[in-house]
Amino acid sequence: MNRMPFFDNARLILIFLVVFGHMIQPFASDSQLINSIYAFIYIFHMPMFIMLAGFFAKGIGEPKYILNLAKKLLLPYLMFQGLYTVLYFLLGRESWYNGILHPQWAMWFLVSLFSWHILLVLFKRIPAMVSVPAAIFLGIAVGYVDLSSFGLSLSRTFAFFPFFLAGYFMTKEHVTLIKTKGLSIAGIIFMIALFTFIYLFINVDVTLDTDWLSGAVAYRRLEAEISGGLMRLIIYILAALLIISMIALIPSGDYGWLTKIGEKTLYVYLLHGFIIQPFREFDILWYNKWYETFWLILLSALVVIVLSSRPVVALTRPLVELKWKQ
Repeated sequence: MNRMPFFDNARLILIFLVVFGHMIQPFASDSQLINSIYAFIYIFHMPMFIMLAGFFAKGIGEPKYILNLAKKLLLPYLMFQGLYTVLYFLLGRESWYNGILHPQWAMWFLVSLFSWHILLVLFKRIPAMVSVPAAIFLGIAVGYVDLSSFGLSLSRTFAFFPFFLAGYFMTKEHVTLIKTKGLSIAGIIFMIALFTFIYLFINVDVTLDTDWLSGAVAYRRLEAEISGGLMRLIIYILAALLIISMIALIPSGDYGWLTKIGEKTLYVYLLHGFIIQPFREFDILWYNKWYETFWLILLSALVVIVLSSRPVVALTRPLVELKWKQ
């Protein structure tokens, strides 16, 4: 599949939002502005990231595909699970380690990504008009069961699978249809309206908000045993509308080294915790006034640029890609 700059631009923006979201999380409970930004980002950034992963999963079914996928995802998972355990030990946070079946921090994505490909073996055989609604039903239903004790990111896997499946069925033509001036304008209006609504009318508690948007917690633990399914459906709808808005707005041009960063998002994703967790632990980050949001934006951008740079990629390639050379 020939690379389209749009997808690399999209992944660049999304990986920045991943880093920025983790950067501002400690301040979300103390600032209405940061809290609103945090909630807004978490509605759509991982669903869209996952949808793009599904778009590039079209090679499934080829010989040794699953075996190669296991090498690409599960082996790095085991290595980074161990590395983050060492980091937590050095930070004096040994209690954060829960065992090999319970992914550390952001490592859940690797386990779930492998699981989504396995689910795709079955779901790709079913027409999209049937399989995507079925995946949505499954994603909603799984919230009524507490899967936390099983580990392996099972709850997140099913909760986010509809986006992966939608990405698999998405084509370049769908992207072209969305990228119109009308949808771009509508997208801007919708995003501003939603953010304003969150800021003015929703008093978001950071722990509760993270649990609702992470897809990792059963409705019972959120005190919504009956209404939890409706809440997740609303989140799905908002995420879908924000994803459409983002697709319409993200540029399709090639911006040189900036666009190239989109090819190295896995490096940034796996490595940024080694910067942010010590920053948090040693109180290197600070936020007191609204304008200090800009320094957190700049710091997040710097982290993305550094971790996707040639020296860092060359140094960590044996861990991330299991390769010594390009």
